[in-house]
Amino acid sequence: MFKLELKLRIDWSDLDMYRHVNNLSFMRFMQSGRVNLWEATGLHKMYTDSKKGAMLVSTHCDFKNALYYPGNVLVKTRITEIGTKSFKIEHHILNEKQEICAIGKDVAVFYNFNEKQTNAIPESLRKILDRY
Repeated sequence: MFKLELKLRIDWSDLDMYRHVNNLSFMRFMQSGRVNLWEATGLHKMYTDSKKGAMLVSTHCDFKNALYYPGNVLVKTRITEIGTKSFKIEHHILNEKQEICAIGKDVAVFYNFNEKQTNAIPESLRKILDRY
């Protein structure tokens, strides 16, 4: 189940020489999904307040169908697994017909930017992440 959805417009600059959405644009759509997650869970505010937060350590995208201009994409984002110091994120990128055009998977760690090291995910944050 996806609790987070983000609708994005396909821009002309998203296209490649074949006139469909470039693979790099799919990665940007996933980044927008992550930012949406960071804001919804309070990770962005946590970083602003304490310099502790999420750091992306891995990302992967499987392309299923092409996207075209003009149009919109829907980025659905959810957390699929929460470990001691890391969590996994999944994104489904859909076209206007609700067809899956890509499935993205990320791994993020909880990171202390002052100490430059990973930390265990605090229990209070774990409870919030578990909702997504």
